Amino acid sequence: MAGQQFQYDDSGNTFFYFLTSFVGLIVIPATYYLWPRDQNAEQLRLKSLRRVHGRCQWYRLRLMKSQQSIIPTLKKAALLFGWAVFLLLAYKVSKLDREYQEYNPYEVLNLDSGATLSEIKKQYHALSLKHHPDRGGDETTFMRIAKAYSALTNEQSRLNWEQYGNPDGPVATSFGIALPAWIVDQKNSMLVLLVYGLAFMVILPVVVGTWWYRSIRYSGDQILINTTQLFMHFMYKTPNMNMKRLTMVLTAAFEFDPRSNKEATIRPTDNVEVPQLIRELGNINVKKKEPPFCYPYSLKARVLLLAHLARMEVSEEVEEDQRFVVRKSPALLQEMINVGCQLTMMANSRGGFHAPRLVTIENCMKLTQMSVQGLQESKSPLLQLPHFEEEHLRYCISKKYKVRTLQDLVSLKDSDRRSMLRFLGEEKYDEVMAVLGSFPHITMETKLQVLDDEDSHNITAGSIVTVTVTLSRKRMADVFEKEHDSASCPGEEGANTEEAQGDANKSKTKVWQNKSKGAKKAGKSKKKKLTKKKATPAPAKTKQANGSVTGNELTNPSTTTAPATKEEDDDASDKGSESDEGEGNKDSHSERDEDSDKQSDTEVDEMAGDDEEEWEALQQSIQRRERALLETKSKVTHPVYSLYFPEEKQEWWWLYIADRRDQTLVSMPYHVCTLKDSEEVELKFPAPSKTGNYQYSVILRSDSYLGLDQIKPLKLEVHEAKAMLDNHPQWDIPDTEEEDEEQEDSDGIEESDDDDEDD
Repeated sequence: MAGQQFQYDDSGNTFFYFLTSFVGLIVIPATYYLWPRDQNAEQLRLKSLRRVHGRCQWYRLRLMKSQQSIIPTLKKAALLFGWAVFLLLAYKVSKLDREYQEYNPYEVLNLDSGATLSEIKKQYHALSLKHHPDRGGDETTFMRIAKAYSALTNEQSRLNWEQYGNPDGPVATSFGIALPAWIVDQKNSMLVLLVYGLAFMVILPVVVGTWWYRSIRYSGDQILINTTQLFMHFMYKTPNMNMKRLTMVLTAAFEFDPRSNKEATIRPTDNVEVPQLIRELGNINVKKKEPPFCYPYSLKARVLLLAHLARMEVSEEVEEDQRFVVRKSPALLQEMINVGCQLTMMANSRGGFHAPRLVTIENCMKLTQMSVQGLQESKSPLLQLPHFEEEHLRYCISKKYKVRTLQDLVSLKDSDRRSMLRFLGEEKYDEVMAVLGSFPHITMETKLQVLDDEDSHNITAGSIVTVTVTLSRKRMADVFEKEHDSASCPGEEGANTEEAQGDANKSKTKVWQNKSKGAKKAGKSKKKKLTKKKATPAPAKTKQANGSVTGNELTNPSTTTAPATKEEDDDASDKGSESDEGEGNKDSHSERDEDSDKQSDTEVDEMAGDDEEEWEALQQSIQRRERALLETKSKVTHPVYSLYFPEEKQEWWWLYIADRRDQTLVSMPYHVCTLKDSEEVELKFPAPSKTGNYQYSVILRSDSYLGLDQIKPLKLEVHEAKAMLDNHPQWDIPDTEEEDEEQEDSDGIEESDDDDEDD
């Protein structure tokens, strides 16, 4: 009976097949993922950004790094070496002889497969004379010839050959293990055992353990868990945190401690450099004994961050450490915002302690802007632009121009802007305008509704309110062009020009959202008028329900015609007879019925149309959510212009709803990281439990720029929740129907009993 045999590869042929496959599985994916990308594309991208970002620190560092780095060359050399080994092994495998060949007796006898029996005998006779051992031939060759002749002439041997591929019948199948035989040789047993023990008992556990203990120290955002606990402790301890205290908590993070993070370093020159910076900065709470603010690593990080915000020059010894502190600050501040949101949610759900104040979370956002732009809290946003210095601001804030923000600078006429910035010169002015044109301009639209409710616009107490915010981003250069086009198109007549100027002023106020007191008063007066107009149809509807106002009056409701119609009806009723009154009443009732039917039909049609629109809007929102879940957007949006930030920063935003009167968060801040052109964000929060009018604010804050934040008011009118019906009409079953059903059930039971008895 045939069996199986396993043996090590003595010749090493099978081992080469295994080795070739193993090297190929490593080299091919590594080439796809690790091969350096086209350096020309990166150089072209940097070249396109040079006009705007050429003076930025991150841009200059990126150019130096791309010129000095040899890592791409080493990667290419390692991958090419791997491919050379793979091709060499493949060539070696292609030259190996096949160990297994299909047995063919015709080939052994040098005959064609269709040879006749006489030709087989003749060929066998000729070969046996030549290779017979008695005649000096090879015995092995003669045995192969005899076996082939038997396979073609003997009936049983031929049947075995056709069925099993061998004239002798089924034989044992041999499998070669893809390892050379010297591995199991007794002479090499100790060496092989040592290698196995070193690989699987030392190297593998050390690698896995190192990875595991490193991973459990970090959160999902690659922030040390000890740092998160530190932030939670101090934000719980100090709910209302000013900017100075916030800076101290930030720089106490364990990311700046060399014992927790190998990237942080303590240099011998710190004993000289740090005290010198402290003397230049002034009051930074050096004598504070509260740990960990008094630790050397925390003090050094705080000094370096404050020097960055003051735009002070530091020595080359600590410049690298300062870049490290500044580069880590935005991610740590984002973690601090997340901690503040978690504490707020815990306070809202559990109670028992004070949540962080809104000013604390907004200070975290503002400190992020300051660290990216390298500006102190009290400095002007105009210093974000190149070539602007402190002494130049006096030209901008003069009585003639009154330019204090970026929006004020944009809203100036080009001639006034040039005359105000004449100290820059032509080239510097063009560079400033190019940088200002690259800044973002965001338009924000809000929509308030209650999803999954019959009346999505009726907000009841305790309902989940959804505020859909649509953000649209444009460059300020596009706004320049629109204003220039609108200003360069004169009207045909004087009245048209005045109207065009009025529209241009309106568009300017809309674009830059400059809210003056007069505009606010006008808006309030318009709202009052609208409320008065809306309040007048209410009594008309109640009168119609009582039957005192005709349908014709409802088509043109007014406050003056209603009493007049009442007097006319009274006079007519006094003058007319009783029969006339009866006919008049009949006619009036019939007309009222027709009018009420028509009106009810129109109301039903309008309600049906509104329901269809709401249903379509709900379906579209559901489809958008599904697409958002399946779609993964890139967080690469637009590079931020930052003169002193050491790393390329992408333009991101925070969006949230707040009650600025109570200084509390209404919805948790949503970090918008995918705003390239437009983005739709849904902010959800529970409506207050008490009815009334509430004034909230939808706030959009940049995490990179100062002076581009937006605040939009959000009014919320909360009504009482609808009472739940305990006895719904669909469950009101008449008593007669219940009796009939019971009678039917009893009849069915009796009939079944009778059937059982008959059986």
